[in-house]
Amino acid sequence: MSSTAPVVCIRNGTVFDGTGSPGRVADVLVEDGLVRRIGHDLPVPDGAEVLDATDCWVTPGFVDLHTHYDAELELDPGLVESVRHGVTTTLIGSCGLSFAVGDPEDLADMFCRVEGVPRHDVLPLLRRVQDWDSPKGYLDHLDRRPLGPNVVSFLGHSALRAHVLGLGRALDRDVTPTEAELARMCSMLEEALDVGYLGLSVNTLPWDKMDGDRFRSRPTPSVFAHWGEYRRLGEVLRRRGAVFQGVPDVSGRWNLVLFIALASGIGRRPLKTSIISMMDIEAVPGMYRFLGGLTLTARRLLRADVRLQSLPQAFRLWTDGLENPVLEEIGAGTEALHLTPEARRQLLREPGYRRRFRRQWTNKVKGRAYHRDLGEARIVSCPDTELEGRTFAEVAAARGVDPIDAFLDLQASHGNDLRWYTVVGNTDADAVAWIVEHPQAQIGFSDAGAHLRNMAFYNFPLQLLRVVRDRELAGKPSMGVARAVQRVTSELADYLGVDAGRLHPGRRADLVVLDPAALDERLDEVVEAPMPGIAALPRLVNRNDDAVRAVYVNGRLAWDGRDRGPGFGAEPGFGRVLRGSC
Repeated sequence: MSSTAPVVCIRNGTVFDGTGSPGRVADVLVEDGLVRRIGHDLPVPDGAEVLDATDCWVTPGFVDLHTHYDAELELDPGLVESVRHGVTTTLIGSCGLSFAVGDPEDLADMFCRVEGVPRHDVLPLLRRVQDWDSPKGYLDHLDRRPLGPNVVSFLGHSALRAHVLGLGRALDRDVTPTEAELARMCSMLEEALDVGYLGLSVNTLPWDKMDGDRFRSRPTPSVFAHWGEYRRLGEVLRRRGAVFQGVPDVSGRWNLVLFIALASGIGRRPLKTSIISMMDIEAVPGMYRFLGGLTLTARRLLRADVRLQSLPQAFRLWTDGLENPVLEEIGAGTEALHLTPEARRQLLREPGYRRRFRRQWTNKVKGRAYHRDLGEARIVSCPDTELEGRTFAEVAAARGVDPIDAFLDLQASHGNDLRWYTVVGNTDADAVAWIVEHPQAQIGFSDAGAHLRNMAFYNFPLQLLRVVRDRELAGKPSMGVARAVQRVTSELADYLGVDAGRLHPGRRADLVVLDPAALDERLDEVVEAPMPGIAALPRLVNRNDDAVRAVYVNGRLAWDGRDRGPGFGAEPGFGRVLRGSC
């Protein structure tokens, strides 16, 4: 802990300790980066900073179990867009992607297109900063960064596979790793767990595609692995009690069954498995109830502890042209995104391409995440300003053409200058409440640090608290505030196996002071803001600073309700790399 951490007394707040215990009005005394005492009318040491938290809630810092901050940690390690919403611990290395091992060009090609971060910025950045050549070296590198929140990490399977096999072989479906290569991957995973990684992330979703020129538009390396490879690596995780995080193939309807089989604990230790995602998606109404029932049944009958990452809010998407991973659900989307913008516009005008696009877009058999209803997709901005505010279906009706033709016409005419918006799911408040209360749900999946122009879920913990508060005010009480706080603090920390998420004497002082009266429609505000280190790319972020009065990381004020805390971003930083003990 930093010896410069001040003495702080937070007065008269309603304290929720993160364990699910009811809140109680109390003072919290913080000293030397630790919570020293919690109680009534605590004596205030001379020189202590005092914060009056009357009518506020005081909670442990929130845990974000799914981010892609891997690149942003090199650009602006303060990660203020999460810190300002009370997140004090972030997990990187999700979806098979991490910077733990690998060549800079390989890492950039795996990461950038999938996560919507410009490769022309990330590749030179990695070439400049990479001073590590092992999982341990990477965590040591992060230790030297002036972190805003604490950081924990998975090892990404795509990075591991490419490092051991070579990127070309890792992207070849006809290549099966040799026994020596499998053993090397298992050995490196063991080494990563030894130095504090929390587990392994994999990806089986084929519409997550490679960037760059060498292997452009192929799926990422993890997708090419057979389940025998996942099983070998899973046995390491099972034996160590580490976490297996996976992205299922939503186009392969039985893919989830394979995750459940791998997680099964019959005659062996269950494999902690966390996958994406449980959502009330418009494309498949009611699917969330099926998934919830399936995972509960698997837990009861197979001892398979499969958790489903879930968001407590509407899943809203913005898109410039076609630049969104959901468009890669169909081959015609990938075909277009493979090309330069000018070549893409030419392709979109070709009759043969349009026939392929239409056939795939309207296919009702293959699984999908996006509803593809052009009556629900609305134009936000366009060089032809008369179209702004209209749906593609409305434009089509005015022009007397089919909505798909109108969509492709506008894409061909305006390219990425055409910006549009749609909602993928979680529009029904009762469905969202059902999801967030489900015992197999994990509240998270923010994707913070990625999809910079597509979405903003940085404030998901506040959104959960809003759901609970709104239902209480509407006479439909749900889990209660104490349980909601637990779901985004100690429950996630305990599952991951990391020291976080509790507000107790002697524990690290990561805490949030928030005003429940501000948990309202302001949480839905999304604005564009400059992206540190990528000035030409404004990203989508949340701005609801009335809700969060203060955020402390390791006992130091990291957010004061309006701005970064004093000295934010200066060495040694507020946060630190937290290591697991698997």
